[in-house]
Amino acid sequence: MPHEPQPQPQPVDELDAEAVRTWSSLALAALDRAREDIDAINVYPVADADTGTNLYLTAESADRALDAAGAAASLGQAVRAWAHGALIGARGNSGTILAQLLRGVADVLDAEPAGRGQDRLLAQALTRAAQEAYEAVAHPVEGTMLTVAAAAARAAETAAAAAGTAAGSVADVARAAYEGARAALADTPGQLAELGRAGVVDAGGCGLVAVLGALWQALSGQEPAAAAVRSRAVSVPVSVPQQQRPCDAHEEHDGPAYEVVYLLEAAEDAVAALRGRLDGLGDSLVVVGGDRLWNVHVHVDDPGAAVEAGVVAGRPYRIRITHFGDERRRAARGERAQRAVVAVVPGEGLAGLCAEAGATTVLAPPGQAPGPGELVDAVRRAHAREVVLLPGGADQRAVAAAAAERARADGVRVAVIPTRSAVQGLAALAVHDPEATFDEDVVAMTAAAGATRYAELAVAERQSFTSAGICQAGDVLGLIDGDVAVIGSGLADTAESVLERMLGSGGELVTLVLGPEVPDALADRLEAYVQHGHLAVDTVVYRGGRHSAPLLIGVE
Repeated sequence: MPHEPQPQPQPVDELDAEAVRTWSSLALAALDRAREDIDAINVYPVADADTGTNLYLTAESADRALDAAGAAASLGQAVRAWAHGALIGARGNSGTILAQLLRGVADVLDAEPAGRGQDRLLAQALTRAAQEAYEAVAHPVEGTMLTVAAAAARAAETAAAAAGTAAGSVADVARAAYEGARAALADTPGQLAELGRAGVVDAGGCGLVAVLGALWQALSGQEPAAAAVRSRAVSVPVSVPQQQRPCDAHEEHDGPAYEVVYLLEAAEDAVAALRGRLDGLGDSLVVVGGDRLWNVHVHVDDPGAAVEAGVVAGRPYRIRITHFGDERRRAARGERAQRAVVAVVPGEGLAGLCAEAGATTVLAPPGQAPGPGELVDAVRRAHAREVVLLPGGADQRAVAAAAAERARADGVRVAVIPTRSAVQGLAALAVHDPEATFDEDVVAMTAAAGATRYAELAVAERQSFTSAGICQAGDVLGLIDGDVAVIGSGLADTAESVLERMLGSGGELVTLVLGPEVPDALADRLEAYVQHGHLAVDTVVYRGGRHSAPLLIGVE
């Protein structure tokens, strides 16, 4: 479902925080409109038909972070938040480069106040963006998104210089950058053999043109005119043969088999060594970021070695590994499974558990709820005609509902099970029956989730008032169905008190999900506690893995 139509902005010709927010919103809408067409012309570096989607998801993460910065944010605060959101949400090769481009813009705009001389300031920002993007790529290739960024920067510098000592128009500089990018994009088929053979322009560059068009629109109030080209939302003066699906022309890929992406907390000197190690493992290496937070992207044949290199350098997390062969074969066949389950889970262990049960998973650590675009991407990865979506928590149900509406616009039948906890999702997944009718399956899964009471044990960070009384920092809180019911001093004693309350109204099965730091001895103690007081109740134990709560409890 397309991004909501944006009201036509009024010309402002001032690059302030509000203009950045407008730029972000317009860029997100433009990428949403264009992503399917950009996916279709994606042939380099791998014809995996996801460049448009990756750019959109990166822009969505950036826009979400910018929105969280608030309306009172200064220009510097706004661009830093925007760039940080792109960094932590960057997807794929193109999204990672876009994140670094935004970081380059932020490096300049955050250092200077809004106001006088903005035409030169914008030109400097676009130049810094292109420079930092080139430096982030291990082996830059011309005819790509990098070429388009450099051309935009040169055109902006020329426009700013043409104003001489007079105060120039920042909107004119933005338009020059946009037009320079369009011209450079049109030349990409002649610079990169893969593009020339397929008869298409560079997909990443196509997305960047959309972003720069949004910048001009935000400052001038003028909407970039679309040309009659393959990508309907991006004005590109080049024809694309309609009879050829470029991704079909490159079904065989002789490069590395896996894409590995992760965020990394590490010092800069450790990242320098990491670059060298990853460069020896594969290709398409891009490392962006700074200030001890980096986004690492590489194509390799040994994904374990790529992750291990990150462990040596620092702390990798949000690790994503994609096998190109599976993605290409599925896209080439155009086949869809009849039904799939997409589950949002808070821990890596739970993600593995749900994946083993056949679900497509989305990892959502506490405080890092996924956006609608990420859930739509997961629905598409599931590649099914019918999808059951398990949102994982009450705070994610609105996002899941929005994602479901967008997926339905793609022709997928989607039902959202109103789960409020990961253990309810496990209960629903346990009764999932792909052979039943869709409605029967949804009803059974909804009933299983609704019949599961849930609890979570957490450690209080500070003194506060709760429904069970006043807690102090360090107290163990037992939350039943979302409300604090028990305040204790130890995890085991508090867990037993929670179980006593939950089993008081009956139950047949207790599910325990242990956090990463919780010893197995706790599970043994709680299992014995249940068996001693409730002989007819069975207990199952799972490891939630990193990011999960200390203890989750489900009672069915």
